Amino acid sequence: MTKATENSNSVFKMPVLFVGHGSPMNMISDNVYTKAFQRIGTELPRPKAILCISAHWITECPMVVNVDQPEQIFDFYGFPEELYKVMYKPPGSPEFAEKVIALIPGVGKTENWGLDHGTWAVLHHMYPDQTIPTFQLSLDSRAKLQDHFALARSLRALREEGLLIMGSGNMVHNLREIDWNSEAPARPWASEFEQTSIEVLENSGLSAEEKAIGIFKSPLLAQAHPSIEHLLPIVYSLAAASDESSPKVEIKGIQNASISMATLRFS
Repeated sequence: MTKATENSNSVFKMPVLFVGHGSPMNMISDNVYTKAFQRIGTELPRPKAILCISAHWITECPMVVNVDQPEQIFDFYGFPEELYKVMYKPPGSPEFAEKVIALIPGVGKTENWGLDHGTWAVLHHMYPDQTIPTFQLSLDSRAKLQDHFALARSLRALREEGLLIMGSGNMVHNLREIDWNSEAPARPWASEFEQTSIEVLENSGLSAEEKAIGIFKSPLLAQAHPSIEHLLPIVYSLAAASDESSPKVEIKGIQNASISMATLRFS
């Protein structure tokens, strides 16, 4: 019996994830990364609901998706037709969406978004049964790093109600330097940024906020992230986990030369 099955009817403090979702091609690939997503889904306690903070939803103020049945969003272009046939349609979670709104002043709700591929491309490997209520929280384009952290810190209490909080981005994300061969050698600076970021996250002498600041102060930041939306979800994962023990590195590695697939579980 897996842990996911074993704990399906109980409520407890859920872990927090940061996932590297990588190329949309991972939706239909059988590789080391997708196998790891499948394994994580069987090892985690089964959540009552999932809240994803995806790099692919940015708004001018924080918003949550509050619908019974969120739309599946195919927000990628120019890929094989097979990808657009992948269906992932779990229910939404108005119950938890309202709890997020109550916890965070200024957060709005919308029915005009759903689940983008930063969410469903990962979850369709982790939870293929599509039965766990799932919703998203947007990234506020106007917020400073400390604002993102403070917002996410307010979500910690919901973990004790069975909510799995998942930041979805990439530790390294530079499409200007991408090689469309998924097994192309990593750019040296990409490997260095991934490794040094993981070392910061594993540093037990730093608070969660200090870890977030440390990653964003890297001299390689501009090369690893020409724009920072794919790194911001790690701030949410760190803040929701707070100052708990060092994360477990579930996945590590550079795909397509300049995309980190690093995935971490915060206890």
